[in-house]
Amino acid sequence: MSSVADQVGWLAAIEDAIDAVFEPIATWFAAVVFFPITLGEVSFPAVVAWLILAGIIFTVYFGFIQFRGLKVSYEVIRGRYSAKDDPGEVPHFQALTSALSGTVGLGNIAGVGAAMALGGPGATFWMILAGLLGMCTKFAECTLGVKYREVHEDGTVSGGPFKYLPVAFAKFGKWPAKILTGIFAVAILIFGVAGGNMFQANQTFAQAQEVTGGADGFLGNPGAALIFGIILAVLVGAVILGGIKSIGATTGKLVPAMGIIYVTACLFVIIVNIGQVPAAFGQIIEGAFAPAGMAGGVVGVMIVGFQRAAFSNEAGLGSAAIAHSAVKTRRPVSEGFVAMFEPLVDTVIICTMTALTIVIAGAPSLQAGIDQVQAGEGPPDGVILTSDAFATVIDWFPIVLAVAVALFAFSTLITWSYYGLKAWEYLFGRGKMSEILYKVIFLFFTVTGTVLTFGQVLSFADSALFVCAFVNLLGVYMLLPVIKKEMRDYLADRKSGKLLDLGTEPEDRETAAR
Repeated sequence: MSSVADQVGWLAAIEDAIDAVFEPIATWFAAVVFFPITLGEVSFPAVVAWLILAGIIFTVYFGFIQFRGLKVSYEVIRGRYSAKDDPGEVPHFQALTSALSGTVGLGNIAGVGAAMALGGPGATFWMILAGLLGMCTKFAECTLGVKYREVHEDGTVSGGPFKYLPVAFAKFGKWPAKILTGIFAVAILIFGVAGGNMFQANQTFAQAQEVTGGADGFLGNPGAALIFGIILAVLVGAVILGGIKSIGATTGKLVPAMGIIYVTACLFVIIVNIGQVPAAFGQIIEGAFAPAGMAGGVVGVMIVGFQRAAFSNEAGLGSAAIAHSAVKTRRPVSEGFVAMFEPLVDTVIICTMTALTIVIAGAPSLQAGIDQVQAGEGPPDGVILTSDAFATVIDWFPIVLAVAVALFAFSTLITWSYYGLKAWEYLFGRGKMSEILYKVIFLFFTVTGTVLTFGQVLSFADSALFVCAFVNLLGVYMLLPVIKKEMRDYLADRKSGKLLDLGTEPEDRETAAR
């Protein structure tokens, strides 16, 4: 679908001029960030290997905590070990949904569809495995995010990598620590304004236009894009002006709702095609270990699955630790346990549901997409593959998909506004006027995103986000002993019953102490 700028000459000129400036920069930057590693016939970005390797190392180091700690995670999310006077801004569940809203987005729909075309059904198996490894990475980085956070006098919190990276890199010296953390902050800010904001706004408008008649419908007028952008900015502003408490309250309702809508739609497609389920699982397993016609064979399919999972759940990038650090708790590792649910929901459940829907429904465009990739024409639009799968059941089902896309995009947008704010505060300092200035700039680009695509700018922003992986994981490696001690102490207190002494009210804690 063409951008609004394509329909208005002077807007197209602005977009083309900016893209022309950014094209060589974006191309060079992407080549550096996504430096390829080649194994036989397969080439994949080094950053993906860096993320997956971290997941494996952390999983072994913490004794497969993402499996043996799931019960603890569930208990913490329910608030079993929480007290109302715990320091922080939001309860565990809202911290989880705030972080989830930043990762559950278009990648779960479009990205998975593209991965299926690139790696076939077998990519699903490796995607699930990578999601399971990512659970441990989230556990580590989000524990640190709370461990080194700062709770201000007004009760607000600043945490995440902006606080633990300076500690991790302190042995390098004051200035190296500042520079490395500064690089992380700049990367988060760039992606927050572009990829986490403009792209989401653009795709929200595109989907709304598509289901209302396309370019010939009432949203086909270029003026409609500007009005749509202003309305979207007002809705976003109404949420983000209230800070993380408002974001948490909104995502606490929005994330479960959008997840239920989307997963229910997928289950409907699967149930209608229930007779195809055994064959579909057979295709996934066979495709994972004996792929037919896929470039690079098993290794190629494995890389596609790992890459899709890494790009979807953001485990290792440090972004989620920003949201989780606002949690109300006295035990940092408690939020590490909560954070494990992120990749479980984002990748293991939602991405897998998308993949199963495509495979089980036997969407005609899947094979066409695979043929397109093998012909060297690049992957197809992943949304089309998913939409086709829904359409095999009911013609109007793509409308449900459009609603899900809009909800996913909106939730991603509001959460990334918070991530960007914390990066802004690190770079330019805290203050009411500084915060207002940032939010005005953010909302301006929300409106801009519905009118202009800025393809090269978004490409640059995508690359910037993955710069975070190199910096963040290096810091996490250096603080692994701190995380392990927090984990051991917490599990020991839980086993002995000391955690229950917290109660749910301050007076309960005093009674237990007596």
